[in-house]
Amino acid sequence: MDAHANVARHLRQHALERPFAAAVRTPVSVGPGGEVAHHAVGFRELDALTDAAARVFRAAGIGPGTRTLLALKPGAQLITGFYGLLKVGAVPVLIDPGMGARSALRCVGRTQPRALVGTRRATLLSRLPFSELSGLAIRVSVGTPAWERSLEGARSAKPEDAHPAAPGDLAAILFTSGSTGSPKGVRYTHGMLEAQLGLIRSTFGMGAGDIDLPLLPAFSAFNPALGVTTVSPWLDAAEPGKCDPRPLLEAIRGERITTSFGSPALWDRISREAEARGLALPSLRLILTAGAPVPPGLVARLARVAPNATVHTPYGATECLPVSTITGREILGETGSEARRGRGTCVGRPVAGVEIRIVRERDGALANLAEATPCAPGEVGEVLATGPTVTREYDRLPEATRLAKCADDTGRTWHRMGDLGALDARGRLWFHGRRAEALSTAQGRLTTEAVEPAFADHPSVARCALVGIGPAGRQEAALVVEPRALPRPGVEARNLAAELRHHAAGNPLTLRVRWVVFQRGLPVDARHNAKVHRLKLAAHWSARAPVREGDVDARGRWPR
Repeated sequence: MDAHANVARHLRQHALERPFAAAVRTPVSVGPGGEVAHHAVGFRELDALTDAAARVFRAAGIGPGTRTLLALKPGAQLITGFYGLLKVGAVPVLIDPGMGARSALRCVGRTQPRALVGTRRATLLSRLPFSELSGLAIRVSVGTPAWERSLEGARSAKPEDAHPAAPGDLAAILFTSGSTGSPKGVRYTHGMLEAQLGLIRSTFGMGAGDIDLPLLPAFSAFNPALGVTTVSPWLDAAEPGKCDPRPLLEAIRGERITTSFGSPALWDRISREAEARGLALPSLRLILTAGAPVPPGLVARLARVAPNATVHTPYGATECLPVSTITGREILGETGSEARRGRGTCVGRPVAGVEIRIVRERDGALANLAEATPCAPGEVGEVLATGPTVTREYDRLPEATRLAKCADDTGRTWHRMGDLGALDARGRLWFHGRRAEALSTAQGRLTTEAVEPAFADHPSVARCALVGIGPAGRQEAALVVEPRALPRPGVEARNLAAELRHHAAGNPLTLRVRWVVFQRGLPVDARHNAKVHRLKLAAHWSARAPVREGDVDARGRWPR
C-alpha cells in the first residue's frame, strides 16, 4: 500500500485525467412530475473547490488531527467539506442525521470534536448551552455569503497537496446505526479507506465513467476518489423512509445512472413505483442493496424494472464493509427458496481478502480467536470477520472494543459482527439475524432469519419481525406483521393471520410461532429505514399481554 495513503490524493489524479467530466450533480429543484434540475461541478472544479476549502479550514485553525464534526447537505457541499478536511489532515466526524437530537448529542459528547464545519443552521444550533457542545472552539459556517467570499478568496492556481498520511493514521470517525444498542464511533484509518476503495473496484467494478446515485449520503464520499460521477438524490437523509420515489426515478432515467446503493426499503418504493408506471431503468448496470435482509421478491422486481443490472446484496457493518456479497441471480436461482424453508438468508461468499469464521456463542470478551470453538459447516453460531477493511477499535469506548474485537495468533484483528450465521460447504454465509434478537425458548434458540422469510414474501406483508415475549429461556414467539393494509380487528385480522400461516407452512419452524399479530408501523432505523428494532417491539407487545392471535395495534409512531 502507498505510504502516502490519504485518499484525497486520488481526486487530483481524476482532475488531471478527466477535468471536465461531471464529478457531482446536486439537485436544486424538482418539478411537479418529479423532474429534477441539477447543478454540475466537474472534477477539476471540485479539486479546486476542495483546495480552497482546505485553505479556509487551515486559516480557521483546523489542521492535522483536528476532530471536526461535519454537518453539511449531501451533494457538492458535503463532498467539498469532506475532501477539504482530508486535505489538511483533519479527522471528519460523521453522525447520522436521522438518529435524533438526543443520540446525536451523546455521540458528540463522546467524540469531543474541536471544530464544526456545518450549515448555518447547524452552527447556530451548536451554540445552544449543552455540555456536549462545550468543546467546540472552531465553527465554519458553509453555504453563507461569507463562506462563498472566503472560498473565492482562497482560490489559487497552485494546487493544494493532500496532507501526507500513513496507512495507520486516523482518517475519519463514522457512527454505527445503533440498531441493537447505542451508536458507536468507528475509527477509520487511511489504510482502511484505501482498502475499501480497492474492494469497491475489484468486487463491483465501479470506476471512471460510472454515474452513481448514492441513496445513503456517506457512500458518496468514495466516488470522487474512484472517478465516479455522483448524482445526489432528492431525499431527506433524516427520513429516507418517507421519500417520494418519483424524483429518484426521474434522476435514474434523466441522468442515465449506472450504479446505485440503497436500502431494501428504498428500493422497494422505487421499484414498485417504476412497475406501477410501466417504467424501465435500462441504464442501471449495478444495484447494491443492503442494511437489512433483502426479500427475493424485491430482487425479482428489480430484475424486471432494471433488466441490464446485476443486483448485489452485500453484507457488512460500519465496522467492516464489505464482508461478503451475493448476486440476485443466485438468490432467485437457489438461495431464496432455501431461506423460505428456514435455512437463513444467504449473503454470499467473502470478498477478496476477507475471511469469515463461525464459532460457538459465548458471552463476554474473547481475547484470542483460539479460545473460541469453531462450528461445523451448516451449524449456526456467532459470525466473525477479518480483513483489510476491518476496523481495530471504537472511539473512546475501550469496553465496547474489548467485547467486539479479538486477535488471532498472527496478530490479525477479528470483528465480532453481533450476528448469527452458518457457513455451507461452498463457503457461503447464511445470515440468521442479530444475536441479541434471537429468541430463547423452552425448545431452544430460534433465530429471526430462520422464520421471517417464510412470511415476508406474502403480498400482504410490508415487513415482519419475530420477537420473544416472556422471560429468557421461556420466551414465546410472536410474529409482528406490518401489513400493506391494516386489517380490521376481529375476524378480518384472524383470517389474515391464518392465511399467513398457510403461506409459511413449508417451513416447519413456523409452527413454533404462537401468535401472528399486526402493527400499523414497525420501529426501524433511520439510516436504512429497514432494520427493525425487534427488542423495542418485544417490550411493547410484552407490555400488552395477554397477546392473542390476530391482535391489531394501530400505533404507527415510535420514539427514536
